[in-house]
Amino acid sequence: MLTRRHFIATSAALFSAPIASAVSAAPTSPRSMWDKWDAQITPANFDPATTNPWGFHPRFLPQLVQANAGLTPGDVHVDAVARYLYHVRDDGTAMRYGVAIARGNLYEAGVYNIKVKKKWPTWTPTPAMIKRDPHLYAQHADGMNAGPKNPLGSRALYLFEGNRDTYLRIHGSPSPRSIGGRASSGCVRMVMAHINGLYEQVQVGSTAHLHPAEDAITASS
Repeated sequence: MLTRRHFIATSAALFSAPIASAVSAAPTSPRSMWDKWDAQITPANFDPATTNPWGFHPRFLPQLVQANAGLTPGDVHVDAVARYLYHVRDDGTAMRYGVAIARGNLYEAGVYNIKVKKKWPTWTPTPAMIKRDPHLYAQHADGMNAGPKNPLGSRALYLFEGNRDTYLRIHGSPSPRSIGGRASSGCVRMVMAHINGLYEQVQVGSTAHLHPAEDAITASS
């Protein structure tokens, strides 16, 4: 006679425990790797003013310039037309860096607060990015570990409007040859070796001014 105990025992032999729901691990940025990665992306005998293994125009190398009168020390200004970023200093000068800006209408001019800074940040594409370019971003929907191939590169300044994260960043890029062009999905790109220097000078709470790009200026003329 087959009893209830027989069916329970048979079931236990045929089927394993319930399958746990798959949970994707959060992307990581191991601090133990930071110095190694910094060395990896910094050219030998690096001199910011002259070192250019990337081959872009020398005008995009960091230079100390005179700041316009009335600018607030500590602020960051992005001249989207000339593809320059300026960090205003206390003595009336500014450090100027070459940048790349967003392609098409993805560049968002405005005034933002630098509310967060991160070394070797992880990265997760936004839903809008995945929808717009699934062939590029869908594979990274769960995030991407930090490292020299991460799209945010070695350092990132996170731009906010009030307490709202805009998901716009000023960040290093693993594609330094894009400097001087329009290449990103909204952010401002810099050479990783260059933003490493800028990062140490910019304070959380500083203001970032992203000035209009050439297409916006032409449209309003």
